[in-house]
Amino acid sequence: MNEDFFIKKFYSRHIGPSCEEIHEMLKILKYKSIKDLINHTIPKEIRLKKRLNLPNAISEYQYLNHIYRISKKNRIYRSYIGLGYKNTITPAVIQRNILENPNWYTPYTPYQSEISQGRLEALINFQTMVSDITGMKISNASMLDEGTAIADAMLMIYKESLKIKKIQKNFSYFFVSDEVFPQTFSILKTRCYGLGIKLIKDFHGNLNKYKKEKIFGLLLSYPSPSGEIYDYRETVKYAKKKNISVIVSSDLLSLTLLKPPGEWGADVVVGSSQSFGIPMGYGGPHAAFLSTCERYKRFLPGRIIGESIDKKNKKAFRMALQTREQHIKREKATSNICTSQVLPAIMASMYALYHGPNGLKIIAENIHKNTKKLEFLLMNTIGDNIHQMNTFYFDTLRIKIKNSNFFFLKKLKKISERRKINFRYVDKNYLTITLDETTYEKDINHIVSIFHQVSKKNIKKKFIEKKKYRIPNFLKRTSNFLVHPIFHKFHSENELMRYIKRLEKKDLSLTHSMIPLGSCTMKLNSSAELLSLSQYEWRNIHPFSPKNQTKGYQFIIKNLEKYLKEITGFSGVSLQPNSGAQGEYAGLMVIKSYHESLHEYKRNIALIPTSSHGTNPASASIAGMKVVLIFTKKDGSIDQNDLLKKVKENKNLISVLMITYPSTHGVYESNIKDIIDLIHEYGGLVYMDGANMNAQIGLIKPAEIGIDICHINLHKTFAIPHGGGGPGMGPICVAPHLKPFLPNHPFQKNSNQKKELTISSSPYGSSLILTISYAYIRMLGPDGLKKCTEISILNANYIKNKLKNYYKILYVGNNNTVAHELIIDCRVFKNIEIEVIDIAKRMMDYGFHAPTISFPVEGCMMIEPTESESKEELDRFIETLIKIREEINEIEKGFFTKKENVLKNAPHSLDILTGNNWIYPYTREKAAYPLNWVKERKFWPSIDRIDDGYGDRNLICRCT
Repeated sequence: MNEDFFIKKFYSRHIGPSCEEIHEMLKILKYKSIKDLINHTIPKEIRLKKRLNLPNAISEYQYLNHIYRISKKNRIYRSYIGLGYKNTITPAVIQRNILENPNWYTPYTPYQSEISQGRLEALINFQTMVSDITGMKISNASMLDEGTAIADAMLMIYKESLKIKKIQKNFSYFFVSDEVFPQTFSILKTRCYGLGIKLIKDFHGNLNKYKKEKIFGLLLSYPSPSGEIYDYRETVKYAKKKNISVIVSSDLLSLTLLKPPGEWGADVVVGSSQSFGIPMGYGGPHAAFLSTCERYKRFLPGRIIGESIDKKNKKAFRMALQTREQHIKREKATSNICTSQVLPAIMASMYALYHGPNGLKIIAENIHKNTKKLEFLLMNTIGDNIHQMNTFYFDTLRIKIKNSNFFFLKKLKKISERRKINFRYVDKNYLTITLDETTYEKDINHIVSIFHQVSKKNIKKKFIEKKKYRIPNFLKRTSNFLVHPIFHKFHSENELMRYIKRLEKKDLSLTHSMIPLGSCTMKLNSSAELLSLSQYEWRNIHPFSPKNQTKGYQFIIKNLEKYLKEITGFSGVSLQPNSGAQGEYAGLMVIKSYHESLHEYKRNIALIPTSSHGTNPASASIAGMKVVLIFTKKDGSIDQNDLLKKVKENKNLISVLMITYPSTHGVYESNIKDIIDLIHEYGGLVYMDGANMNAQIGLIKPAEIGIDICHINLHKTFAIPHGGGGPGMGPICVAPHLKPFLPNHPFQKNSNQKKELTISSSPYGSSLILTISYAYIRMLGPDGLKKCTEISILNANYIKNKLKNYYKILYVGNNNTVAHELIIDCRVFKNIEIEVIDIAKRMMDYGFHAPTISFPVEGCMMIEPTESESKEELDRFIETLIKIREEINEIEKGFFTKKENVLKNAPHSLDILTGNNWIYPYTREKAAYPLNWVKERKFWPSIDRIDDGYGDRNLICRCT
């Protein structure tokens, strides 16, 4: 009895409405039960008849004990593997006040600038940090990981070359230095395979030998993965002469000592900010960066934060150049990036603020000094067995085993394993040792003692520092960086803590109110689910560690894959994609590989209904497919006549139909099986975008209705926080015939895979946050998961019913119901010059983030309440929209003009409300406290309405 009570406790904490409230809402909707509502909403022929075969729910207390025991299966070794991943020190002030703070991890992407000023400022700090350190003019606000950032940089210069340089498509070459990370090269091969770009991999000095090939881009590593710092000046000089764009992959910390690539000719600098205080986490999440010159600013993938002004000419920040966004440009977008890595980027920027330029340089110098010391001690004690090959280096030694001494290497591996150290063994002749900011003298002595033990020598020699740097003089950094005052103010914990809190107060998050964004599923991110992110055994594991050291992670991965297969009905899973859009891309590349295995090389048409998720066309384009749009009917469903017409027109070319189910129009297509059968009849496959999986779990299995493949947004449906715009995870699930084509990885070889396909830098994407979704499933169990789906549908229909007399509900199903989200039509107010954006801004005065605006239908709002919101919160939201409708009615009746009214001037900041000069035709109280309960819950926007056009005309994307 007591155990049952505690098990049910998490269910009652995650799901908002109480049993009494559920009955009350059903009564208002005139349904006898939840089952009755579901029967009227979801087509009978696709509903599940059996309970999900998942472990029963456990309580929060039981789960925390469970995850602690699992964590102990991980064996923490001292990692010197490198390859883009290092041990770091996360300052406690950043861990406690950002990583573990729901005010930072629960907000959404900052589309509504007025209530996102805190994280926008933090992100412009990140951009400034990256631009300064790399020596480039412009940077974006983070990328998914280093490997995919490099692939996107290649795509950026390729698209610019197609448009500006008029290079010929499918006859273009990209030159890759033979010293790049193995995972990066695998990602590039996958990306080039989709786009028809040809790769050349060779020593960078041989670039001038390829005179016949039309090379549009060059990738260099600085320092290289083996640690060498090369002089690229002649290579870059030749590239410039031949109009070849230069991409440089680099390490931010090393650039505090090295001349930045922007000063010796790089066009693009790419890398990861992981070394700025972000734990390895078995591969992520980590914020990559992409900085470049002005020429690429309109081709730049990802998001750019820019400076603008509000209506009172006060400085304000916003997402700049939003017309580049993938859901706006669709197949013409410069990238398909939807989720980036905002939270890790903010943490990295705070790390830079905390240490400042001098502190960062001291950290880098200590790492470099320790690396020199290690070389000295090894070479001067056992140099007869090994040789250090790097002439110049920053943090990595490349050790050659003399005479290919197999027994020396074998013994070294055995002893280092026993003494819990991981080196990177390149082959039978070489290994590398990469040091980091956590390396101290005892660690160096530990490494040296292992080599002594192998060689049976124990010679003690005192380190004598002959040269300050093992960096060539012409590549030493002489320029200043991080010169803006923001990087010199917060070196004490007190000051940084206060700065973090000042920014935090400017942002609206789930700690303030519901965030009803359609298609984004802003549900509760429970504290119990997130505690593992701070646990030592989960944070400090290198993604390329041997599997016998990662048994805790392997347990989570194996079981999460098993649960996702059961939930979706599929038989294969890949957890590699580290965003929803990456999941889309991965799924399309699997489909492409499948068709080619059948020698169906011409199948490159992606049929995409206009009711599908916004990133679908961009993902299809990046996968090398041609997009053919399918229209929808007035009721929001797919126009089967248009579909049939376009299927027949492209009958031998169809690769895939990309659908979202239920659609972004908020309805379950009643004829979904007929649509799927039609595509299969013509040899195509059906891909389901999992953005709306929250309306399926426990009620529908996509595999059982004929879907071939789908991705799942773990940062939506399975409770990973949105983090203000990232991180996320987008694993794919596939039917049996597609299993052999699932993604693999150079550090996770699978002999059953028919094609090499690498999507992300690490084998399991952002592995650390997989523990969150695992927790979500374990604590809810099969019944709780199903109940979440049911309540999300109930909450949406409750809102629909309450708003139907005030707003036109754009689409409903056959029984006048919606799925887990609904669309209200705001276009009808255009006759009085009220736009959907005006309603969105006015909602801020009530303390709410607006629903999704102008997607999927221009001028409309898409509302998704999620199952976590209580009836009380739903009623406040409903009352807000009804009150705003009354305010619109006041304009219609002429009480206020079309130009001067409470909507057009919203939001109203504290500055404007407390100013001496009140110039508006309505009262201050009406502006600030339109409903009584707002006084108790008031969230004050820190700026007035922002001028978006000014920000794009005057692009400033660094601190001023």
